[in-house]
Amino acid sequence: MDVELRQLRCLVAVVDEGTFTDAAIELRMSQAAVSRNIAGLERTLGVRLVERTTRSARLTTAGERAVGTARRILALLADLERDAGTGTGKVRIGYAWSALGEHTTEFQRRWAVAFPSTELQLVRSNTPTAGLADGGTDLAILRRLPEAAAVEHVRISAEKRYCAMASDDVLAPKRSVTLAQIAQKPVAMDLRTGSTTLELWPEDARPPNVVPTQDVDDWLTLIGSGKARGITAESTAHQYRRRGVTYRPVRDAPPVPVYAAWSRKDPPRERDQIVELLMGLYG
Repeated sequence: MDVELRQLRCLVAVVDEGTFTDAAIELRMSQAAVSRNIAGLERTLGVRLVERTTRSARLTTAGERAVGTARRILALLADLERDAGTGTGKVRIGYAWSALGEHTTEFQRRWAVAFPSTELQLVRSNTPTAGLADGGTDLAILRRLPEAAAVEHVRISAEKRYCAMASDDVLAPKRSVTLAQIAQKPVAMDLRTGSTTLELWPEDARPPNVVPTQDVDDWLTLIGSGKARGITAESTAHQYRRRGVTYRPVRDAPPVPVYAAWSRKDPPRERDQIVELLMGLYG
């Protein structure tokens, strides 16, 4: 059976990103190339894996089975590459939305002092485990815990919540805003990896209109257009300054927990030292 690794990567990317277009961006290839790889995999396996529409891609029953196998194969390959590269001195720290916000630069500086012979790579991976599940990262910064049982975590801190809105929004002149005020307009949410869900509001005061988004760039573009507001962690407000978008503190919302997470079966050797370094930044 002539299955190619790039076909498996395309299948997983389409599932993780939600559309062929976003998968192409994530893989840094053309949309046509992603489509060809998926079609080639379907021909090889003899089954339809993905139902395509103009706006989304949905797995068939066979596709759901195939993507699980594809993830295991890619994770095994990542393990092989990691084992072969033992001693090369590299740690990949993933994040879905923002790394450490205002602490990111200081973290990089302290890393160079604490681990002078180990390269630090910050990897943005818009997946629930920030790349841990597929072996793309060694440790992750999460603000929303995944359902994956194979991931362990420790809470390192918490961040204030901020509302993102268009700069000409009626709330923009205010110094802070409330959940009730935010809910008066549609609210943009990444329900897969974002830190905001409907449970943030009381059950009888939830926003009537939620606009789903795929990642932080999609989220910011929608908010900048004035079509929606959003709620996010303080780190996003620091890391993603964008013309036309204003951030204001949400004074009646609980803080966002920040976690360091890693694969239970293969934690990085430097895990304890890294966690200590992260806690020191926030402390």
